[in-house]
Amino acid sequence: MIVAVASGKGGTGKTTVAVSLALSLAADAGVVPLFLDCDVEEPNAALFLRPAIQERREVGQMIPEVDLDKCTCCGRCAEVCQYHAVAVVGKKVLVFPELCHGCGSCTLNCPAGAIREILDVMGTIERGWAGGVEFAQGTMNVGEAMAVPIIRQLKRWAVPPPPAPPIGEGGGRPIILDAPPGTACPVVETMRGADLVLMVTEPTPFGLHDLRLAVEVARSELGLPVGVVINREGVGDRGVDGFCAAESIPILMRIPLDRRIAEAYSDGVSLVEALPTYGKSFQQLYKQIGWLAEKNECCL
Repeated sequence: MIVAVASGKGGTGKTTVAVSLALSLAADAGVVPLFLDCDVEEPNAALFLRPAIQERREVGQMIPEVDLDKCTCCGRCAEVCQYHAVAVVGKKVLVFPELCHGCGSCTLNCPAGAIREILDVMGTIERGWAGGVEFAQGTMNVGEAMAVPIIRQLKRWAVPPPPAPPIGEGGGRPIILDAPPGTACPVVETMRGADLVLMVTEPTPFGLHDLRLAVEVARSELGLPVGVVINREGVGDRGVDGFCAAESIPILMRIPLDRRIAEAYSDGVSLVEALPTYGKSFQQLYKQIGWLAEKNECCL
């Protein structure tokens, strides 16, 4: 079962929940969760899981390279590029890698066969083990504009191909995707293919505002079931509870505002390591996630 842990708003405790869920499942005999840190612009789960990296590779996307000896400067490549990544100015062909989406249209449509594709390295993906948790993460190079190609290749590299395992309690290997904050394309790419999106929020007006946006993306755009974890319970107001009740979104777990959790986090110690009694709570959370995902599958 694939669970995407998202937040809409940054700083709500998304990585805290994702890491704690993985470690709690790994403590259960016979369960080997796979954890993917898909926040490639600023991955930080490794600070808590402390994995031993065993494999690393460069990743990116294919961009056009023009052979000027063959090019007739007809402008066809610029005409077919939907992202304006190619421009023909006089007898020059300009390629803008930061705009290119790697679709290959320019290569296919060049009448002179003057365009070939080369790899534009955008970052790295790596994997290894953190105790009983299999770990993988992506890291985008500084200055790159698009995180989606890295996330897509990270998921293809690390996540087993279909057919997917059965959904539900005890069904299949747990795969946990730690999504970037927000609701932009990197979040959508992380959520895509998941069985359920676990939204982590805080009971504040800011948390509620961004939770609404993230739920809209998961439900309306991707058709995925959603569950909520409220972190720092006890601050703010009851707005999140009211929204979840109105939208029939189950609140699966509440984590109270606790100084001990904040102190552990600042030292790079996970919640379940600092407070082991939470381990059973996160195992129960996963069972609820399985039930919700199975219920949604039956309703499709």
